[in-house]
Parts: sequence; structure tokens; C-alpha cells
Amino acid sequence: MKFLSPLERNWVLYDVGNSAFILMVTTVLPVYFRSLTDGAGLSGSEYFSAWGMAMTLSTLLIVLFGPLLGRLADQRGRREVFLATVVFAVAASLSFPFFSHWRSFLVAFILAKAGYNASLIVYDSMLVDVTSEERMDRVSAMGYAFGYIGSVIPFLMSLALILFGEGLGLSMKVIMPLVFLINGLWWLFCSLPLAGSYRQVYRESASLSWRELFKTFGEIPKNPPLFLFLLSFFFYIDGVYTIINMATAYGESLGLDSTGLLLALLVTQIVAFPASLTFGVLSKRVPSQRLIFVAILAYAAIALFAVQLDTLTEFWILAVAVGCFQGGIQALSRSHYAKLIPQEQSGEYFGIYDIFGKGASILGTFLVSSVTAITGTQSVAIGALALLFLVGLILFAASLRAAAR
Repeated sequence: MKFLSPLERNWVLYDVGNSAFILMVTTVLPVYFRSLTDGAGLSGSEYFSAWGMAMTLSTLLIVLFGPLLGRLADQRGRREVFLATVVFAVAASLSFPFFSHWRSFLVAFILAKAGYNASLIVYDSMLVDVTSEERMDRVSAMGYAFGYIGSVIPFLMSLALILFGEGLGLSMKVIMPLVFLINGLWWLFCSLPLAGSYRQVYRESASLSWRELFKTFGEIPKNPPLFLFLLSFFFYIDGVYTIINMATAYGESLGLDSTGLLLALLVTQIVAFPASLTFGVLSKRVPSQRLIFVAILAYAAIALFAVQLDTLTEFWILAVAVGCFQGGIQALSRSHYAKLIPQEQSGEYFGIYDIFGKGASILGTFLVSSVTAITGTQSVAIGALALLFLVGLILFAASLRAAAR
């Protein structure tokens, strides 16, 4: 990270910290939760549906309160609100081993995931203060890139405990709390440099109220490039987040080997590191809008491939393909949006960004879990994600046309 300023490095470091949590959520936690539901006698489809509903509820909380949180950060201090959300989320994640029933565990998970999403609203809004507009694409991409590779460290420590801990005389009742502790402390310590060095440059002076929030919402349709981008983002990022959040659960529900699934998701993180850096470098030569366009098309193909997936080898192919585009589409979407919004209201606007982003994942996880519960077939629901990417692609093209006028 020698090409980054000290403040940019500290900002990137938080991606390293929070990515450890999200990697745990997409790999270890679905397997751990499956052990809880198996003990309660739930079927594979019931397990998959319950996990999807938990994802939906955790996202719904931040959709309801995210913009107000962002506005609070703009006015009262992004650093203070950022640190508060991180501490809350880490504390909730450290409570996981205290809940052995699957329902109570889901409550703790919903709170931790909501806190994670809340911290990202403030974190993303800090981008306008830590770097210049010319460097946003690259810095954003490096955040995702180093987040992916950095999160591998606590993941490997966790995986070693899970695979070899019992051979060393440790029971799973000891191993899993250690896993949660490793990931929680990693997340917390990686957040401290940014919390200590960040200084807010742009600040909103308007009052903190729902009326002001609704006023901001009313201004967005008057800006066609921004409005159409948000609509596009709602659809295509829906598919991205649903694939990220549900991949391991999907493999578990198909009866694929748990260790193989965990290793496949590790490969995703490793592939995503150079892929995200590549997107950052390419953004200096190729318009970021074109790169986003390509990534949306690639994800549509990934969703169609997942429909027929039924072997671990095919899951590994899926994992590599996701790694190639996951960081790029998220990083460039974040920096593209940051260039379209008023910088003094970045917290509030990134709260709205989360409504269209995380809010979209409510639709995706609800769609997948509901269709699975109704039909008993996961592949039908996964196939519907390709349509979401297609709609997102059409709206994104409309946004670019509006900006060119």
C-alpha cells in the first residue's frame, strides 16, 4: 500500500478488518448455523430459508435507519458514529457462542450484521475526506482488494482451529468461541487507526430531522444520472449481495462437502485480491462506467451457471468467477456514486446508497428464501437473479445516456 497516503492506508485498513467478519458470515457461520438447525431437526430447505430471512431482517434494520444514521454522522461527527457502530457490531459478534438455540443465535447475528452495515455507511462516506476525486476509483478498489486478502489471515486461523482443533484435544464448544474471538478482535483492531486519524472535512449544517431526509429524497429524481444509477444499482447489486451472502448456504443445502465449500470461498478471497487491484488500475485507462457494465454482464452469466450447479467442482468454478468480479463491481460502484453526490452530505447520501444497495439484498434474499420455501427447489430462485442483472444493466445504460446530455 506504498502508493497510498497514511490516511488512505488507514481507510483501506478498515476494509481489511470488516472483511474478516463478512468472510466469516459467508463461510463459517452458515456451516455453524447448519449444525444448530440439524440439532433442532430442521430440513435443508428450512435451514436455507431461515438463514435467508435472517439476512433480510438484518438488512431491513439498516434500510429503515441508515439515512438518519448517515445524516447524524455528517453533523455530529463521522469518526464518533463510525466507532460506535463498530463497537456495537463487534460486541454482538462476540456474543455468538452464548446462544446455542438456532433462533436466539439468529437474533444475535441479525444485530451484528446490522451493526456491520451501519459502520459501512459511515465508512463509505469518509471516502470524500480521505482522498481526492481523481484517486477515488483506485483507493476504493484497493480497499476491497486488501480487504479480501487481509481477511484471509483470520480465516486461515479459524479454519485451522475448525479442521485440526479436535485433534489437539479441543471440543467444538471451545473452538467456535475462539473463532468468533479471533475475527471480532481482528475487526476491532483494524478499525482503530482510522478512528484515530480521520478528520472530517465536509460537514452538513442542516437540522437532523426526517423532514430534511425526505427533502433530500425529493432532490434525487431531479438529477437523472444519479437517480437512474441508484435504480440500476438497486437491481444489479441485489444479485451481487445475494450471491455473496447465500453461496455457502446454497452449497450446504445441496449437500456439498462443508470443508470443500470453505476452501472454495477462501479461493474467492485470494482471486479477488489481484482482480480488484486490476480493476483499480484499469480505471485509470478505461472509463469506470465501462468496467461496471462488463462486471454486470459477467454476474448475469454467473447466476445462470449457478442454476445447474450440483457438484463441488462446479461450486469451485463459481467461486473463482465471483472472485474475478466481486471487488471490482463493488469498488467502482462506490467511487462512481461518490463522484455524483454533494460531498458535505456524503454520510446522508451513502445512507441512501445503502437503502438501494443493502435494501436491494432484502429483495434478493427474500426472493431466494421464499421461492425455495414454496417450491422446495433452490436453483429456480437462484436463476431469477439473472433477470435482476439484466434490469440493472438497462438502467445503468440509461444513467450514462442521461449524464452525456
